[in-house]
Amino acid sequence: MTFLRLGTTAEDQAIADAVARFADDSLAPMAHQMDEQALSATCHVPGLAGLGVMGMNLPERWGGPGVTPTAMLLSLVAISRACAATSSMIGAHYLGTDAVLLGGDDGQRQQWLPRCASGEWLAAFALTEPRGGSHPADMRTRAVREGDGYAITGVKHFISNAAEARFMVVFAKTDPQAGARGVSAFVVPRDLPGIQVSPPEKLMGIRGGHAFEVALENVRVPASHRLGDEGTGFRTAMKVLDNSRLDVAATSLGLAEAALAAATQWARQRLVGGEPLATRQGIQWKLADMKLRLEASWGLTLQALALRQAGQPFTQQSAMAKLHASEMVAFVTDEALQIHGGYGYTREMPLERHVRDARILRIYEGSSEVQRGIIARGVLAGA
Repeated sequence: MTFLRLGTTAEDQAIADAVARFADDSLAPMAHQMDEQALSATCHVPGLAGLGVMGMNLPERWGGPGVTPTAMLLSLVAISRACAATSSMIGAHYLGTDAVLLGGDDGQRQQWLPRCASGEWLAAFALTEPRGGSHPADMRTRAVREGDGYAITGVKHFISNAAEARFMVVFAKTDPQAGARGVSAFVVPRDLPGIQVSPPEKLMGIRGGHAFEVALENVRVPASHRLGDEGTGFRTAMKVLDNSRLDVAATSLGLAEAALAAATQWARQRLVGGEPLATRQGIQWKLADMKLRLEASWGLTLQALALRQAGQPFTQQSAMAKLHASEMVAFVTDEALQIHGGYGYTREMPLERHVRDARILRIYEGSSEVQRGIIARGVLAGA
């Protein structure tokens, strides 16, 4: 039964329902095979693009379908219920296109975004580095001005979509002494000389959301590929991550809903002593706790979403939604596996995949510890 959540319109729900039908018909049947064989989730791009999903974060002016952030989030939840790896691939694409949308000018938006919205091009977001994560003080990638362009040299790590992307938004130091204020952002076409992409990392979960190490050696881009002024790159990255943390919350919600549904069905059907497992109070309490935490995460996510949709600051709320939802889904998927007993531990059922897929959600787009720091700064500032 579909019901409208707070702040959701009938149109938002209709869009999400259409995506959910595609997810059930096309994504879910491949999810096990994708995990077993580490197939790339980019195989789903044409179908997703046909529904407008690849451009849901973009306004109509730049090729998007013109849906609300609420419709986009509900769609990501539906996709994540079926295949979290596909949601991860989409989220990485949104990171790259959001960087152009939020940090670029109209000429750059027109040049790069419409073909991303149509699914013709895939985008990537290259912020994280091997030694310092995404901390600006530790960033070693350099962009040196040379005439009417820049030469970029450095290594980025865990870059989703890098092998298949038409372009990456690369963050590099243009002023090595200025900390975060010395970071600039550049649109770097994937086919430029000097770019080497590693084989995909062997990941624990979300194995269809391929991630790569990217080495850049004297990669030359024109100054017209710089997003905004020099030194504004890290500010752009933080705005993008405010958005993407809601995408991670959506993935968490979808995964948790899938795990709770599987556990509920198992509890109804599994007989112990001639009675359904669901008659045992211990199982009922597990299901109650799972549902309680899931709904609490929905509340925090919708609160942040409402602020985003209203055009108001939502950094702290996005961090709370991401933190709570990513820790919630760890609990829910683990409890769902526990309810299934030994069967849940086998690879024939999706529970162990859900547990593995959920684990990264407390790490990427800012770890749980980073989110607590963001929240604490807001508290101390009186927010």
